[in-house]
Parts: sequence; C-alpha cells; structure tokens
Amino acid sequence: MSIVRYDPFRDVRTLQEEVNRLFSTNLTRGFGEEGIGRGAWNPSVDIFENKDQIILEAELPGMNPEDFELSVENNVITLRGERRFEKKDESDNYHRVERSYGSFTRSFTLPQTVSAEGATAEYKNGVLRVTLPKREETKARKIEISGEGAPTRKTIDTKATEADKSKGATAVR
Repeated sequence: MSIVRYDPFRDVRTLQEEVNRLFSTNLTRGFGEEGIGRGAWNPSVDIFENKDQIILEAELPGMNPEDFELSVENNVITLRGERRFEKKDESDNYHRVERSYGSFTRSFTLPQTVSAEGATAEYKNGVLRVTLPKREETKARKIEISGEGAPTRKTIDTKATEADKSKGATAVR
C-alpha cells in the first residue's frame, strides 16, 4: 500500500474547478427544457504515467469513434466531439432526462518529456485510452560504477529532474 500525502485544499480546488466549469460554459443559452436536458457535458479524464509513457483515459459512454476527434498541437492534446440526444421514437414522451448532451472540448498541456510521435489511441467499452511515449533522453536509466580495488561493481539509478529535463541533463540520485 502506498502512502498518499494529505492535501487539505483538494476539496476547495475541486469546488473551484466545478465553479470555473459552470462559468466557462455558454450562459447565453436559455434555460428551457431543451437547454437543461442538453446540459454542459465534459467527459471525465484520468491522466497518469509510468516509466515509459503517459496515459490519458477519457470516459465517452454511448459514443462512436466518429463522434469525437483527438489532436496534438504545440504540446497540447485536445479531445473534442459531441454527444447527441437521439429520440428513439416521436411517440416517446420523456418524463426526465438526466444524462447530459452537447459538444465538448478538453485540452491538456503535455510535459516536455512526452513525444507525440508514436502515440496510440484505442476506444473500447466507452473508454478512450491514449498512450504517449516518453522521450528516450528523459527515461530513468542505470549507470554502472567501477573503481580500483572494488571487489564488486555498483549500479546507481538516475532520473532526470524537472530543471534538467528542459536542458536534457540527467541527475544522479
């Protein structure tokens, strides 16, 4: 089990993000039933990394791959699309529509350690998974140390620090 550092301001930041999302949507649209049913929808996204790549996972339930597009430009990855409300039959009379519909755009700035070359995307079971490989020079590697009179060789791990990543240098830890 890993230790997770407590962040007392996490809930405040979450509230701030929700308020920002509320005010960043188009407020000029009316609050008629269609406006409320369409709502302002943004897919939920998780971004995480391992030693070789950064992975973005977006929940896009009920959508087809033709309904959205993915692009990388100037180290910014952008996901945009539209989830449409499709009335099954004209005789259907909805009493409640809780799912949100409409167009969306999500953009994320990628770190300099990521290369857009070799990126892959897979859409399966309503989840889009984008894999972006890290640049070779930023990956952690081992350096072997040998010396006079040393009976065994030592190996140390190296990892690029944030300041060194922009310079392409590697720090020894």
